[in-house]
Amino acid sequence: MIFPTKFSLVLVLILTTSFANSQSIFGKWKTIDDRTGNPKAIIDIFNKDGLMYGVVEKIVEPGKENAKCVKCEGDLKDKPVLGMTIIDGLEKHEDGVWKGKTLFDPEQAMTFRCKIWLNPDNSDELKVRGYLAFIYRTQTWVRAD
Repeated sequence: MIFPTKFSLVLVLILTTSFANSQSIFGKWKTIDDRTGNPKAIIDIFNKDGLMYGVVEKIVEPGKENAKCVKCEGDLKDKPVLGMTIIDGLEKHEDGVWKGKTLFDPEQAMTFRCKIWLNPDNSDELKVRGYLAFIYRTQTWVRAD
């Protein structure tokens, strides 16, 4: 009867690993336009030296696959959006909330202060809130991996 015990242990490990991975804020997220409801891009969110970063991994909006940052100025002017860092150096705060000064929107060529957290009711949803002074807008991104 060793086989059922080993099988049970392996099953528990697999389920635990899957559950732990689904709880992480890090990974690939599909951005959803809060105005149209359409998917726009896949963002790879990762931890580097204790800070959060996000890079545009894929553009899924039809016709925009080769988009360039035409409204940008300086070094980003006319650079491809694909591969662009849009979340830069966010710090983790209480209750799993990440905050920082750099959420970049290449479509508007604007940088916002931001706050990012997992939806407490659904760990496959990421809440991304950008602030401009006291005005804010929140998008819900969905897990892509």
